Amino acid sequence: MGTILGITLPIYVVVALGYVTTRRGLFDPADLQVMGRYVLNIALPALLFHATASRDIAQILHPGYMVAMAGAGLVTAALTYAWFSATGADPTRRAAGVMGATCPNSAFVGYPVMLLAFPDQAGLVLALNTTVENLLIIPLSLVLFELSKPDAGGSLGRKVAKALAGVLARPYMIGLLAGLAWSLAGLPLPEAADRTLGILGASAAALSLFVIGGTLSGLSLEGNRPAALQTALAKLLLHPAIMALMVLLVPLAGLALSPEMATIAILSAAMPIFGIYTILAQDIGRQGMAALAITLTTLGGFATISAALWLLL
Repeated sequence: MGTILGITLPIYVVVALGYVTTRRGLFDPADLQVMGRYVLNIALPALLFHATASRDIAQILHPGYMVAMAGAGLVTAALTYAWFSATGADPTRRAAGVMGATCPNSAFVGYPVMLLAFPDQAGLVLALNTTVENLLIIPLSLVLFELSKPDAGGSLGRKVAKALAGVLARPYMIGLLAGLAWSLAGLPLPEAADRTLGILGASAAALSLFVIGGTLSGLSLEGNRPAALQTALAKLLLHPAIMALMVLLVPLAGLALSPEMATIAILSAAMPIFGIYTILAQDIGRQGMAALAITLTTLGGFATISAALWLLL
């Protein structure tokens, strides 16, 4: 248990530091926005480029892992969609529930956890998770958002293309794709570039956790409590449970998945909801529900991540 707390406690101490210092006025929301933009636009792109460009393409491609991630996300999305439909939720609440249940905070929480638990794999895992989430899970959720609007118009293909285009234009996706291209080209990273990218990437972990804590202090916790609780339970319990099933099924399909990568996949699914959930949910008027769900999963994540580490390590 001491080893597990040695991983989770530092994570949540930094989150708590962000919460307390922002709550006491040492930092304000504008400061947090600047920090968040730095992480998303500078540190994460550098980290993802470095994690992919510094490896041979054969080391990056993990079909078994990516199939498990994609399968768990799709099954969790389908079950969450069915649950909210069966309980009479309106389309916007259902769409928000699906996004919350399937989109883990791989960058701001997952990467720091992996950095402590699996330091040699942390950068690669972030790249793999980012690829699956941003090319499949998040676009699927955004399409559901569009379809939930009362005035939804246009073809499904156009909505999918719009969602993908928006995701691919993000700086961290550009960094990831550029790193993959560099690796495919077989080019070595110059030493100066390697060190520069390493410095920038190393700044992501602590700052991202601090921003999570500071952001929590300013969230308005007014929303549909039952829907937020159901979304949080789906994220913290259902998603990792489905992932545990997937890592058992993937090898049966003939795809290699090492015990270490299987453990990482389950742990990745146990992460809280990603940080921009509230911002995205504003588009369908469900920011209150999203804020509550993020708070519940971030706080509850201490217990579930610790439990996952205890069971898996």
